[in-house]
Amino acid sequence: MGSERRDRTKVLGARLRQPELQDGRLSDKAPKSAAGVRSVSFSAELLGAVTHHLEHFAAPGRDGHVFVGPQGGQLRRSNFRDDWVKARKAAGVTAKLHFHDLRHTGNTLASTAGASTRELMTRTGHRSSRAALIYQHMTSDRDRAIADRLGALIRDGGGGASG
Repeated sequence: MGSERRDRTKVLGARLRQPELQDGRLSDKAPKSAAGVRSVSFSAELLGAVTHHLEHFAAPGRDGHVFVGPQGGQLRRSNFRDDWVKARKAAGVTAKLHFHDLRHTGNTLASTAGASTRELMTRTGHRSSRAALIYQHMTSDRDRAIADRLGALIRDGGGGASG
């Protein structure tokens, strides 16, 4: 993949986060740690969807918010939940799926694709392995793949055990 295409498949990490305070105000704050400022690569297969989203559903400009409300305003807990429920229902997804579960899914998939704990920490912006491990989950197909790989090691004599 050429450098131009590779550059187009990176998304800059947040330079600021904007938590909603108890009184409803949004507060510009730095990420929780230096690890929160990062570039995260995504596969070329997602480029079309990301580009479409940025062109049609994000605020314009380099500093524009990637996710905005229907009128172009900043998302808030009070208006995002209704949109999430509507989208989840339209996709035929169970109510048991919470928005934050998507972060767990993404990290489990990255782990399944071979990412080390350190690599997951970098992608997710975590400082500790403990935080990164919270977002990794065992899947039955991954368990099967591990068992099959162990079997191949035994068959090929690469298991390192003797006797």
